[in-house]
Amino acid sequence: MTRRILLVLLLLVAAVIPAGPAHASTIDRLALLAAWTQPTAASITAWNAARADRDRWASYDFDWSTDYCSAAPDKPLGFNFVNACWHHDFGYRNYKAADLFAANKAHVDEAFYAHMKRVCKTYSSVVRPACYSVAWTYYQAVRIFGSLAMVQKSDLNRAKAMLYRSV
Repeated sequence: MTRRILLVLLLLVAAVIPAGPAHASTIDRLALLAAWTQPTAASITAWNAARADRDRWASYDFDWSTDYCSAAPDKPLGFNFVNACWHHDFGYRNYKAADLFAANKAHVDEAFYAHMKRVCKTYSSVVRPACYSVAWTYYQAVRIFGSLAMVQKSDLNRAKAMLYRSV
């Protein structure tokens, strides 16, 4: 509960902080980074709004670059994980730049999984189990290896079989 209250406060502060060099302190930057990398719908929405209006946040010097889902498909079996992968890259790259990656990797990975599950909820209940299966596989890959390059073809084939069984 305390974490939710803190997140709401950080999001409110982020909404009223004007973008500009005088306001782009390290504390503000880390507070925004923390607020935008939580496994909540509010965090995902706030990050996505900031991503869409990056000029407003330019003075914070965030790294918005992405290779999306790295070596794994961005849209496995048609499930669109493009923004979830970008969000994950954002967390990894910015925590690494702040030299705080080790302490934050687990919650960035949890946020990635939460983001993918929210994507899965947008699909019909018939194919949703296959989507959740792929999301779980991607989450396990980053949780264990820190990279999606370890997703195996057999993992995608297993999820694909679930998809075709349900159709």
